[in-house]
Amino acid sequence: MPLWRQLQAAAGVVRAVRAGESATPALARVPADLRPAAQSLSFHALRQLGRAEALRRRLAKRAPPAEADALLCTALALCWHEADAPYEAFTLVDQAVEAAKHSPGTAAQSGFLNACLRRFLRERDALVAATDADPVALWNHPRWWIERLQQDHPQHWQAILRANNGAAPMTLRVNPRRTRREDLLQAWREAGMAAVPVGEHGLVLDRPRPVTDIPGFAEGLVSVQDAAAQLAAPLLLQGLAPAAGERLRLLDACAAPGGKTAHLLELADAEVTALELDPQRAARIDETLQRLGLSARIVAADAAAVSQWWDGRPFDGILLDAPCTASGIVRRHPDVRWLRRPGDVARLAAQQQRLLEALWPLVRPGGQLLYCTCSVFREEGEQRIRTFVAHNKSALLRPAPGHLLPASGRGAEAVRDNPESDHDGFFYARLEKDPAAAD
Repeated sequence: MPLWRQLQAAAGVVRAVRAGESATPALARVPADLRPAAQSLSFHALRQLGRAEALRRRLAKRAPPAEADALLCTALALCWHEADAPYEAFTLVDQAVEAAKHSPGTAAQSGFLNACLRRFLRERDALVAATDADPVALWNHPRWWIERLQQDHPQHWQAILRANNGAAPMTLRVNPRRTRREDLLQAWREAGMAAVPVGEHGLVLDRPRPVTDIPGFAEGLVSVQDAAAQLAAPLLLQGLAPAAGERLRLLDACAAPGGKTAHLLELADAEVTALELDPQRAARIDETLQRLGLSARIVAADAAAVSQWWDGRPFDGILLDAPCTASGIVRRHPDVRWLRRPGDVARLAAQQQRLLEALWPLVRPGGQLLYCTCSVFREEGEQRIRTFVAHNKSALLRPAPGHLLPASGRGAEAVRDNPESDHDGFFYARLEKDPAAAD
């Protein structure tokens, strides 16, 4: 596959993100044979987009048309840092110009792209140094995002940003109903596949692989799930016991694509209801459970519209993995930082509060609600729970990790909140309903 075609496809994804579209549907439109390369190159470019845009402003006072600008910025993002470049800089420049020539939308700009990129190669050190003073170029995040992290995590904001600009590992969760982690590791070693344990049920692969290439995936022995996300099910189940002669009654309130629902069913003999607002995403929960040989009651509904789906029987435990900015999973979704806007944090925090208030009455006295978000912003974590507990005297705060901060690799900078070192950013709060409460 010619590199210029890969660059065309990657630039198309970058252009879509800059226009406000998620990378996921943009990548879905890329032909299947080009998609892996387009994802790899576009994700690299999105992790370096702040620097690339700063360099482009130095090279051209006026931006070219959107399609040409996306190709130019993609090429700059890929080649500006020689040590991390996926190809030699001269090769990238040559093939970016070739990509421009082969597209009707950029052919007229091919000379302009060639002049900008050749100048960059000649003046690389001076141009990079000139952009170092721009925090957006230096950290490859929007300015408002950087400032919020500085406020929320004054000791660790730099470590979070550095982690966000690296690629995440591929972490799997072992299904204890079907195999033991030790047995799976041994089988993989014999097959020439390396992994290391993480947490109670996790395995981190030596390198990412298509799930079709992972022995045991199709048979339901493992699922893809980050190490931080694997904490949810054990935390909710901690200290929970069903009434005599009954099964635990659990709710996964925002369940798609079903990873946490499945983990609950792998660990407990429970009656689980899985809610998801979007019917198409709800269907993915069923697909996940079928592969693992598990079953739950799956309902497409708004979790906060309780009267539309609740049968009136209280739950022993509720898992609320609330909609959030996804600021903790930027390693896996590098487009998120460029799609979010400052007002999204408060808007999503209000939605989180609405869900907490709606679901708390459904917890039986002595039961638990586990609140989590894949966010590092305190307004979606610590501040949200502090506000909720202050207004709900029946909510008793129990031990939970709180804010987990993302880091890449076991040699990463150690931070207090990161015992496992290599996982996504998350927040966890475990609330027990006062056994004396009467709703």
